[in-house]
Order: sequence, then structure tokens, then C-alpha cells
Amino acid sequence: MSHLYFTEEHNLFRESLRDFLSKEVSPHIEKWEKTGEIDRFIWKKFGDMGYFGLAYPEEFGGLDLDLFYTIILLEELQRINSGGFAAAIWAHAYLAMTHVNKEGSPAIKEKYLAQSISGDLIGCLCITEPFGGSDVAGMRTTAELKGDTYVINGSKTFITNGVYSDYLVVAAKTSPELGNKGISIFIMDRDTPGISATKLDKLGWRASDTGEIAFDNVEVPASQLMGEENQGFPYLMQHLALERLIMGVNAHARAEFALEYAKQYMSERTAFGRSIDKFQALRHTYADCETQMEICKQFNYYVAGRLDKGDYVVKEATMSKLQSTKMADDVIYQCLQFLGGYGYMEEYPLARMLRDSRLGPIGGGTSEILREIIAKMVLDEKAYKPAT
Repeated sequence: MSHLYFTEEHNLFRESLRDFLSKEVSPHIEKWEKTGEIDRFIWKKFGDMGYFGLAYPEEFGGLDLDLFYTIILLEELQRINSGGFAAAIWAHAYLAMTHVNKEGSPAIKEKYLAQSISGDLIGCLCITEPFGGSDVAGMRTTAELKGDTYVINGSKTFITNGVYSDYLVVAAKTSPELGNKGISIFIMDRDTPGISATKLDKLGWRASDTGEIAFDNVEVPASQLMGEENQGFPYLMQHLALERLIMGVNAHARAEFALEYAKQYMSERTAFGRSIDKFQALRHTYADCETQMEICKQFNYYVAGRLDKGDYVVKEATMSKLQSTKMADDVIYQCLQFLGGYGYMEEYPLARMLRDSRLGPIGGGTSEILREIIAKMVLDEKAYKPAT
């Protein structure tokens, strides 16, 4: 725990959160992993504990705390070893809710933000499309203004909470001829006519509901537009910095938990008359893994500190996700190897961790896309600007 970033209050919060997760969440994880559906009661418990309101204004029931409380929440969610459950929570609290808070009108915030903080409503963010992947600017979903109503047509895919959420934050093109300068953001209720969702079957993150969503002449009142029309792309880019940092933090926390488990296992597992943590080849490999994890963790804390101060950290957050997710994949792969045959068994945690971790370099922008974004910023000196 770094005293540079975490106070005694932070540490006490971590202890209470870890106890809550152990008692209220962990006993249900195996069921949720098998069914692919998280029981509704846990969302309300999270809301009652204030966990959805850590970063949000007090006037809507939030706690308005610094970003390192969010970092703690993300880190502790990784320790229960369900990437799907963790993703469902943070996709609601930091993807959907971030847009509601930043771009929503007072009426939208009163309806959606307050009830999201309380755990009565669950949200999802709909950006990725079947034909677009990481190409946000190439989206085909359209929103045509007719009178005081927008008519939305198109589809989204790989949407976390895409099946069981109560509302959707949707990016669509209001001026397709303008390319990425013609995107807008809308909020709509799940039961709006014309919305349908199909659940996707995944390699990992099995506790979460990932959906493909279709919009067939969905009519949304103009009042459900969030922020200014055609300003959606800057909004998305601005908030993607937080999403990428979140995935970077998830990765270092996931790797740290894997290393802790492997360390304990290696101290107890014997071969040729001694515990395997005494063999130089394994010791040095473990040391390399620990080093890689710690470097990523400290960089992520640095980026979080800057973001908390209001700095525009698109480059650094992109680097965080790129490097941390690769590190986590490498470290968890090696931790499974430390366990030998037991690492391959489902009753041990590394098998699920390996599956769950593999989404890191894909979701929220593939590593290939992230490298191009970084290259544009450092080689072409492209400057991404915050939304006004």
C-alpha cells in the first residue's frame, strides 16, 4: 500500500469493502458464473453501502470522494476472482453513470443518476458495433430527428450489462455526413419499443451479461439527448481515458492476486524434498512477474492521481491499459504454470483468471488500436482535446 496515494481513511475503507465482498458476494460467485446472471439483490446492497456513489455528487446520493476510493473498489473486486461480476459493477458505475453525470440534464440526473447510485437502476454503455469494433468513428447506428423525437436504428455488440440493465446510454450518428463529428449520446429505458437484446456466449467474464442490441425505429424524446448534439465523439474520447485506466487497474490488481495465490501455493508444494519456491528457476521467474506487476501498479496510481486533479490523461491512460493488460496476461499465464497440472483444474482459481484476463487486451479498445493512438500522440503530435 503506497502512502503517497492512500490515507488511513482509504485503508479502513478497503478493509470494510473486503469484508463486505467476502460475506455478501463471494458465496454467490460460483452460481453467477454458471448461470451468467447476477442476482438483483446484490445491486441494491452495493447501493445501500454507497459503493455506486463513491465518485458522484452528494445531491444525488453520492459521496463525492477522491478517485482512489474508486481504485480500491476496482482492486478489491478483482480479488473475488470473477472478472464478469467485476465488469458488471464497473460498467454500470463508471461507464454508463459517468455519461449520465457529465452530460445528463438535471431531469436525467434526477431520474437515472440518483437511482443508479441507490442500486435501483442498472445501466450499460452502448458504443461498439458489429461492423466497427474499436472504430468508434465508423459507427452506423443513426438517430434522425423528427419533430421533437429522435428515431434510432442500428445495432451494438459486446455490451456489458447489455441484457439485464434497466437503461442504455447509446452513441448514434445524428449527422452521418460529418463522420466522427456527427455523433450524439442518448439515454433510453430498456422497455422502449424497438429495443431487443441477444445474450452472447463468452470465453470468460461468464458471470456478466454481454449482449448484442438491436434498435428498430426506436423513438426517443429529444429531451433524452445528453449534452449537445454532434458532440458525442469528444464526450466518448474524454471518458474513455477513465475506462482505459479502469482496465489498467483491473489488470494490475488481477495479476497481484494471482501472484499472491501462486506464492502461497509454491510455499506449500514440495518436489524433490523441498518447497518449489526454493528452486532458482521458479524464484527468478516469480521475481520478474512481481517486478512487472509493481511497475504497472505504480504507474496506474500516478495516472489516477493526475486524473483526480483534472488533468487530461488520454495518452497515459491508453498506455496504462496497453501495458497493464499485457502484463496481466503474461503474469497469470506464468502463475498457472507455477501450479502445474493443478493450474489447469477448474477447482483452482488460475483457470478462470486466465480466461477472464484475456479480454483485457481486447475490450475497451484493442491493443493494436491503442498503439496507434499512442503513436499519433507521440510521433504525429496529435492533441486530443477535452469536450467543451
